[in-house]
Amino acid sequence: MKAVVLYDSAYGNTRRIAEAIAGSLRDVDAEATQVPGFRPETLQEGDLLVVGSPINGWRPTPIVMAALEALGPDQLNGVRAAAFDTRVRLFIHGDAAGKLSEELRRRGAEIVSAPQPFYVKGTEGPLLSGEVEKAQFWGRALLHAIGD
Repeated sequence: MKAVVLYDSAYGNTRRIAEAIAGSLRDVDAEATQVPGFRPETLQEGDLLVVGSPINGWRPTPIVMAALEALGPDQLNGVRAAAFDTRVRLFIHGDAAGKLSEELRRRGAEIVSAPQPFYVKGTEGPLLSGEVEKAQFWGRALLHAIGD
């Protein structure tokens, strides 16, 4: 099994979370990949795809959504998936991770975790204290959820 942590990042916060998740997937061939480097044809049944985006206008960034929308309707059949976003802690903030999770499901992926938010201070960050560690813990929990 391999794992791809696909992300877009405006200020580096989402990249840091993606790298923390990929780094926590011990004993698995895992990589954090920015959207332009994504090669969906390398995913096989049983692989893990984690997709992350900062919230941009209450939704995922256009480049992340375009990458997922370019996939065939069943291209992710047999692939296990999860989604996360980076956001400011506000009463109302949008839900990029939820939208990503829905799009992954539409492409045939098996969703293995509820969408996960990670918090930044202000528009540009930095990440709030403890968010990198939370990402590492979530990455290990994903492995547990899929039984690897």
